[in-house]
Amino acid sequence: MQLVVISGKGGTGKTTVAAAFSYLSKESVKVDCDVDASNLHILLKGKDIKENNFIGAKLAHIDENKCVQCGECESVCRFDAISNFSIDPLKCEGCAACKVVCKYDAICLEDEVTGKTMITDTDHGILSRAEMIVGAEGSGKLVTEVRKKAMEYKKNDEWIILDGTPGVGCAVMASITGCDAALIVVEPSQSGFEDFLRVYELTRFFGVKAYVCINKYDINEEISDEIEKFCNEEKIDLIGKIPFDPMVKEAVNQLKPIVSISISGSIAGEEIKKIWNIFNKKYKEAL
Repeated sequence: MQLVVISGKGGTGKTTVAAAFSYLSKESVKVDCDVDASNLHILLKGKDIKENNFIGAKLAHIDENKCVQCGECESVCRFDAISNFSIDPLKCEGCAACKVVCKYDAICLEDEVTGKTMITDTDHGILSRAEMIVGAEGSGKLVTEVRKKAMEYKKNDEWIILDGTPGVGCAVMASITGCDAALIVVEPSQSGFEDFLRVYELTRFFGVKAYVCINKYDINEEISDEIEKFCNEEKIDLIGKIPFDPMVKEAVNQLKPIVSISISGSIAGEEIKKIWNIFNKKYKEAL
């Protein structure tokens, strides 16, 4: 069973919910798919037990000993990465067009490290995560690698809980593909509603069962009602509405999941617990 927590945009509370689920399901394997801004490990803590470089791209390199300065490579490069018979690594896309046209075998493609993957042993299970080099490309491939690493630690029928990537880009697609269910966290704003519609279409495209929860639903109950109406019309399971709760900020300050802080009366934390229980019940009924 693989559950991915996603959102149509950043800042909706996706990681807050994913961290709470990770805390409540101690036997599960956790995956932080947000490789551009990994932060689940900050809340779950733990110790890194494994680390590997990730080769996510190729860079062209000119061998000055073989280059006759014919200029063919520069004329064929559509990214203006070649100038004065040298290659700008910030512009090179690794497309290999220059290598193809070079008659003197003076150009080769070299592996580029675009990030690193880590396995973190937390008090609540194994966490697979990554850190991408700023400005590097290939986040979708890195998400796929992070998920592969997590599968190495999965035992029997353990759950895999994924903190997905926000938005609808290739990294989000890599987060969703192959999952059994997706919990979409929505914020009640007009832009949040539109973002939700886009990411919901993505789950439909990949055939992933979608569930919905509205975070801070009471800051704009009119939009929350519109979201709920849409879910009813489309027969999407709306399994919770999380109220605005100042204690969420306190949990962030303590670097802990909202469901674990030593403060009584967290209405957001209690609602997330209910959402977790409702999801478990609905998933078992669907089996």
